[in-house]
Amino acid sequence: MLSWSDIDLLKSLRVVVDILLVTYVIYKLIMVIKGTKAVQLLKGITFIIAIWFLSSFLGLRTLEWIMDKTITYGLLAIIIIFQPELRRALEHLGRGRLFTREIQEEERQTQTIDQIIKAVSYMAKRRIGALMSIERETGLNDYIETGITMNAHLTSQLLINIFIPNTPLHDGAVIIKDHDIKAAACYLPLSESPLISKELGTRHRAAMGISEVTDSITIIVSEETGNISLTKNGELHRDISEDKLRELLSEEILVQDKRAASGSIWHWRGKDNG
Repeated sequence: MLSWSDIDLLKSLRVVVDILLVTYVIYKLIMVIKGTKAVQLLKGITFIIAIWFLSSFLGLRTLEWIMDKTITYGLLAIIIIFQPELRRALEHLGRGRLFTREIQEEERQTQTIDQIIKAVSYMAKRRIGALMSIERETGLNDYIETGITMNAHLTSQLLINIFIPNTPLHDGAVIIKDHDIKAAACYLPLSESPLISKELGTRHRAAMGISEVTDSITIIVSEETGNISLTKNGELHRDISEDKLRELLSEEILVQDKRAASGSIWHWRGKDNG
């Protein structure tokens, strides 16, 4: 027969498991909407809830009533607003891939790096100017929307073709996300740092600008010199070799994916209908 202490221990374990499960589900749902406009909407909802708690704590009855009604009727609005993200989550769930990571993720990242290196090498030798930004944790959807949507599988040939001079898409940045070219001819924010050398042009300032406001990695090929540069976290690595570029990309992309994969708790695999 179980003692009272054993029963209390089982209840405590059940509560802990319950909290962990809910936390993990919330984390996965956040990963689904990451990089979309839903993130900004989620921040707004969090702000409304915070105001509701604050008004309740301070006894501001009118404000509390308004927030209470907003939250009550806002549930339907949330379903409507988040409809694309909810549909995507259900699709992942239907494929049995909501709680797993791709086994081939590291291989796909390696192939992506190879294609980028190949394209950069070709353009650097021929002094074809290029600017490409790789999304990481911080979503780049706001900048993707400023360009021409492509959603094309990343290949060196396609990258080269985009930046050929006098073509419709060559002026602007390419944004890479999830091994795909999401958009071309995108506008990136220009850095206003006075520390940037005056000899550097708009591409370098745009690369620095996006690295100051996001954690993306941006690669620049100079049209004047053919030199290769890379920006990350507000830092500019100038005139790097192809080997150094590969090293930097591997450190920032492959290592990040390995850490994310090691943090995965469950491995639930289902049949992929794709």
